[in-house]
Amino acid sequence: MAGSSASGGSRNTSVVVVTLNTGEVYIVVSLSTRVDTQVIYVDPTTGLLRHHGKFGLDVFRCENDALDYVTNGSPGQCESMIHARAILGYAALGGFGLLLVATKLFASIDRLPGGGCVYTVTESQWIKVTLQNPQPQGKGEVKNVQEFTELDIDGKHYFCETRDITRPFPSHMPLGKPDKEFVWNGFLSMPFENIGLPQHCVILLQGFSECRSFGSSGQIEGMVALTARRSRLHPGTRYLARGLNSCFSTGNEVECEQLVWIPKRAGQSVPFNAYIWRRGTIPIWWGAELKMTAAEAEIYVSDRDPYKGSPQYYQRLSKRYDARNFDVAIGENQKKKAFVPIVCINLLRNGEGKSECILVQHFEESLNYVRSTGKLPNIRIHLINYDWHASIKLKGEWQTIEELWKLLKGPTLAIGISEGDYLPSRQRLKDCRGEIIYYDDFNGAFCLRSHQNGVIRFNCADSLDRTNAASYFGALQVFVEQCRRLGISLDSDLACGYQSVDKYEGYTAPLPPGWEKRSDAVTGKTYYVDHNTRTTTWNHPCPDKPWKRFDMTFEDFKSSTILSPVSQLADLFLISGDIHATLYTGSKAMHSQILTIFNEESGKFKQFSAAQNVKITLQRRYKNAFFDSSRQKQLEMFLGMSLLKHLPSIPLQPLNVPSRPSSFFLKPVANMYPSSDGGASLLSFRRKDLTWVCPQADVVELFIYLSEPCHVCQLLLKVSHSADDSTYPSTVDVRAGRCLDGLKLVVEGASIPQCANGANLLIPLPGPINAEDMTITGAGACLHDQVTSTTSLYDFEELEGELDFLTHIVALTFYPAGSGSSLVTLGEVEILGASLPWTGIFTNKGPGARLNELVKNVQKQTGSLLTSSDANPFYGSSLPDEAPSKSVQVSSTNNLVDLLTEENMISDSVSQPISENIINEPQDSGAQQYINIVKSLVGPYKDRELNFTEALKLEIERLQLNLSAAERDRALLSIGTDPATINPNFLIDESYRGRLCRVTSTLASLAQGALEDKINGAIGLGNINDSVVDFWNVTGIGESCSGGMCEVCAETKATATASSKVSSTGATKSIFLCSNCDRKVCKTCCAGKGALLLTNYSSREATNYNSLSNQGGSSHGSQVDLPANHSMAMDDVVCKQCCQNIILEALIVDYVRVLTSLRRRARADSAAHKALDQVVGSSFFSDRNHSSDSQQNALKQLLGEEESLAEFPFASFLLPVETAPDSAPLLSLLVPLDSGPQHSYWKAPHDTANVEFSVVLGSLSDVSGVILLVSSCGYSDSDAPAVQIWASNKIDQEGRSCMGKWDVQSLIASSSELYGPENSTRRDQIPRHVRFTFRNPVRCRIIWITLRLQRPVGSPVREELELTSSQSSDQLKFRSWLEQPPRLNRFKVPIEAERAIDNDLVLEQYLPPASPSLAGFRLDAFSAIKPRITHSPPSGADIWDTSITLLEDRHISPPILYIEVSAIQDGHNMMTIAEYRLPEAKPGTALYFDFPKQIQARRICFKLLGDVAAFADDPAEQDDSGFRPLAAGLSLSNRIKLYYYADPYELGKWASLSAI
Repeated sequence: MAGSSASGGSRNTSVVVVTLNTGEVYIVVSLSTRVDTQVIYVDPTTGLLRHHGKFGLDVFRCENDALDYVTNGSPGQCESMIHARAILGYAALGGFGLLLVATKLFASIDRLPGGGCVYTVTESQWIKVTLQNPQPQGKGEVKNVQEFTELDIDGKHYFCETRDITRPFPSHMPLGKPDKEFVWNGFLSMPFENIGLPQHCVILLQGFSECRSFGSSGQIEGMVALTARRSRLHPGTRYLARGLNSCFSTGNEVECEQLVWIPKRAGQSVPFNAYIWRRGTIPIWWGAELKMTAAEAEIYVSDRDPYKGSPQYYQRLSKRYDARNFDVAIGENQKKKAFVPIVCINLLRNGEGKSECILVQHFEESLNYVRSTGKLPNIRIHLINYDWHASIKLKGEWQTIEELWKLLKGPTLAIGISEGDYLPSRQRLKDCRGEIIYYDDFNGAFCLRSHQNGVIRFNCADSLDRTNAASYFGALQVFVEQCRRLGISLDSDLACGYQSVDKYEGYTAPLPPGWEKRSDAVTGKTYYVDHNTRTTTWNHPCPDKPWKRFDMTFEDFKSSTILSPVSQLADLFLISGDIHATLYTGSKAMHSQILTIFNEESGKFKQFSAAQNVKITLQRRYKNAFFDSSRQKQLEMFLGMSLLKHLPSIPLQPLNVPSRPSSFFLKPVANMYPSSDGGASLLSFRRKDLTWVCPQADVVELFIYLSEPCHVCQLLLKVSHSADDSTYPSTVDVRAGRCLDGLKLVVEGASIPQCANGANLLIPLPGPINAEDMTITGAGACLHDQVTSTTSLYDFEELEGELDFLTHIVALTFYPAGSGSSLVTLGEVEILGASLPWTGIFTNKGPGARLNELVKNVQKQTGSLLTSSDANPFYGSSLPDEAPSKSVQVSSTNNLVDLLTEENMISDSVSQPISENIINEPQDSGAQQYINIVKSLVGPYKDRELNFTEALKLEIERLQLNLSAAERDRALLSIGTDPATINPNFLIDESYRGRLCRVTSTLASLAQGALEDKINGAIGLGNINDSVVDFWNVTGIGESCSGGMCEVCAETKATATASSKVSSTGATKSIFLCSNCDRKVCKTCCAGKGALLLTNYSSREATNYNSLSNQGGSSHGSQVDLPANHSMAMDDVVCKQCCQNIILEALIVDYVRVLTSLRRRARADSAAHKALDQVVGSSFFSDRNHSSDSQQNALKQLLGEEESLAEFPFASFLLPVETAPDSAPLLSLLVPLDSGPQHSYWKAPHDTANVEFSVVLGSLSDVSGVILLVSSCGYSDSDAPAVQIWASNKIDQEGRSCMGKWDVQSLIASSSELYGPENSTRRDQIPRHVRFTFRNPVRCRIIWITLRLQRPVGSPVREELELTSSQSSDQLKFRSWLEQPPRLNRFKVPIEAERAIDNDLVLEQYLPPASPSLAGFRLDAFSAIKPRITHSPPSGADIWDTSITLLEDRHISPPILYIEVSAIQDGHNMMTIAEYRLPEAKPGTALYFDFPKQIQARRICFKLLGDVAAFADDPAEQDDSGFRPLAAGLSLSNRIKLYYYADPYELGKWASLSAI
């Protein structure tokens, strides 16, 4: 908005990664497609990328301006500066942010027809950013992150900045919509899409792309480019990715494209043609087992459904290469081709006794199977078996090539090639007879005269050496024909050179020099003029037969062809073959000498090639045996696949840190030194080593205004002193809210242990919890006091904290460690949370556009924007009998101010409806329905106890009725039922519960892999229809077998209940065939599809749970390494009688977990909708079809050279303002003017005469005045208010400065246009407004306005708060005081014995009689991790499971651990000493907790309480030493040490050895 528009010229993309001395990292990007420069900030705590798109903040005119801003004009502040040519991806993985950049590029195709350069990455670099996020990571995760950066990138990946090259040339899609099958950095590009800069990360392809020029007599006549796109649908190494997978793709699948064109001068048309073929392994389920001996690998074919997925594979090819409709539209006399030919050239050994014979037989049978299905009526698949090695051995290379040409002639001619021209001017499109392709951001257009219809596919066992050679000789024939059609003759025995071609009258052979083609003026017939002899003829002087070289012998081909272009093409195939062999096997291609057969000296190198092949064979065997698994893991992580296996605890979307950079303290923080900066350094990462000394006080309070609103999730505290310092606070209370008057308690008394200097402590924040809910939930736990620790299947008593995405203020209250007032030292303070993409919401771009679309869909379905906090997430699907919700008209949104309260000023023309959500429930409420179901189960006298399965299904009913745990408990207590009696966690023994939990976690991991397969498998095919039997197929209470034809009758006993679940009649009557017992089974008696995953997964957990006692690791830590070629037969059906009970119960438990997660997501989505409604209202989304360019122009005219400083989300109101019921939201006053409709306005209540707005600006700024927009109602003589404005930097009103008083009535007296309703509604017109200009600009952060407010105007000030010399001196003095040796040290208390019980969650320590008084204990931080997901994906989930709010379940309901300390003091009674809420820290961090007072005891007991089941062990750290139902990383054994305080000088040197 401020400053003149950026300007620039043509340039190359430049990327500069700047690392400052403080450790902060900035990415400065200047794209070749833009004229400005963007700055992206890498958050040093979570690794989140930040970019607001604000000129002067992270958008600059040029790179130098951006670098000057980042370094504050001082290059000496840079620790390093890395220059790069492109960004290839980024990922924040736990403790590291990994940025992949290309530092060197090679223009492998300098200029495509029509423009666009293809770059090959020749040198890349991983830039590792160390993050201070203390979230525990397992050793296996850290190792995997390290391996992730070792993936080989250089020379094997390429991209184009301006053109889509993921499809055959020329692509009919724009750059931003690539074919996902060939995009290899989709996962790594997500962070840039989330900040609205998707073009800043290139679209990376794997494979080869390069071109060569060819010609004669020193002139370039043509260009040939070979592009090989490697599919990512079946990534992996040689022995781990063969044949088909569940995505219907084969291993080492590559699409190859041969593009030939004639380079032209600027402004001239460019003729071109292209030929496509495929290469890959055989599309059936097969594999090879590698033996450690020198013998060949043993090939095997799946014994179950080996051809499953083969039809889908060919269907994907057909959809990509079906050009029948295109050619009919182009040709006047062409008939639509009947089918799409797919020709498979199988090069496997098929001689008797050869190991590959089994594949040849199955290949033929698979095609018979595909034809028998009848699913591909428009495809003709033809298989040609040609034993390449046997033919060369028996007949030699020449005759082998000749016979290959004979086999390829028919298919190649039938499939054809694509031909067309690039037209630099679209004015010539009217002359084009063909398909026209053009883009809005691209000059010129393409005219395609013909399309290739169908494809030839080459294969050998690995799609490597034989495949590359055979495809070369096939492409060579096409290359000669491509040149002929472009008028370039490769005949060596003819004097026929290059001739221009009439691009719209077909092709003819090239003419000799001195000849010319003309048309007869009368007949129009073509004749030829020989200017050499001055004669004419009707016949072409050089008749050239198309595809004539297919019929030549090898020797004739060689002697009649100019070989220099052939050698150029062979060179491309040699390089491409080596690259794809290296990607698949780790070594170069073998048997490549045959590609140089046309060279005169090719025979000299045969002996050398044989030795080279032996060397490569041994090299492949070694790498395949020892490095394939690691390379496979690297590929999967690079693609974002199997992340739950490799990186189970790492979040996909890091949290935001809104406590910087423009946040500030609303009240100054007291300090021992008056020269301090008021506390701002506590929020600065650049001052992370700061020690802030607060004077003696009972408490220390911090009021933090966040830089943008968010839902607060975590509090991060940095320890800034040694562990022996007693000035660090012991506990902290956290309050949060939108304004000062609305702060709510989030956490009370969170423990802050003493730690080593620099340690980071993370305190999870669940959100404000209703006190009544906290009292109700867990009311029945008293019956189970004897259960000290347990394996929980799920959180039965989950407390739901309030979610609010508009939280702008966080208040922290620190309490000193000792009683009374004392000094308190603080380190850096950070608030972590999840923010909505407000900028994208206002601009309708990026993730904000996705959220806008979702809100629109909600409005269409429900007629309402606001989803109530208790709106049912299963509404409309699980409860089909409910009526749709009603809505009532209330008000409208606006971004205008009006304090008029008279009724006659409310105009119907400007009033817009806003909907209030009213859920239509059945006659009985959800709680009453739940009570009815419970009564029907337990009986009228409550004399029947529920079993485990019934209790789980009752929980499903509760979740589908959308009841919280507190609402459930309240309903149960109302009928005298103890909730603990129906808690499924207590209805089975702990041993079985641990085994069931492990099987359920295995199911979740398998299901995540199945989801990846399903989504990837849909690429190129469209949506895959789901079966009638869903993943869980849990029978509802009251449902039973439909009888009739069902032969299983597994569900026969049904209880008549008022279930909330209604079955589909048609689905229930459907009859299936069990794949195990071959009996007919109804839907009710079918097990869910998830059972197939468990029954097909060869594990002891699924087949015999009794053997689980031999398994190690935690319940959630069980991860699955599913073989790449394992057919899961997800289309089959298995009946419940063929499944073990543990599998059926695991499905139910998993379903409960999924419903619980859906409820959490629904709560987060509801909070997001509520936030949107309270900022912009519903009319904002109903009027978003217009362009905002006109509004931006009007805003520029309104502001001039100044900038709007009070714009949401960075600005907000400090205090609430009473608003009329029918008014637009208060925050709509701060919504950017150019982001939405302007025809609504805010109003005060009818009886309000005085209103004061306290606006917090987005940053410390120089404010020159305030502009208030006038509502469409206008003013009258009686309602024009007086305005008074103050400015300040803190919340203390007494310290604010008055900027002036204005009488609006006198201001508008001279402007009649401000009176009455507005006439004009033009968006490009400056809105009516009143301007209040200050006498002098004032630097402030808060503007106070009485009566009315719009937005102040001025210019932002970028100010870095630096320490003065006196401050530095004071800090040094205090640090030296802190570093003095403590007067009392901690010393270890010896113990006689230690006993760990209850899964090592309870630790008892026995002390000798003469033990000193205990002062506290040391706890080493746990190594267990928090898995990101512990359940199967719900329907409609995506691969990376990202919600619209980007909130994970563990942030919505964070697991929290407590440790309870008790001791035997008097007699034999165990007394509770204290309970500590544990923060999170890096594993092994020493945490010191002092007891409230020193105690004397003989036995002391530590109990770990809280959400212990939510933690797991890193899969890499699990062992088979024995089954553990809970994470071993939570074990208290050898983790706790007692200590006492003593003077080290009194104890002496020997005693000091026991210090801890």
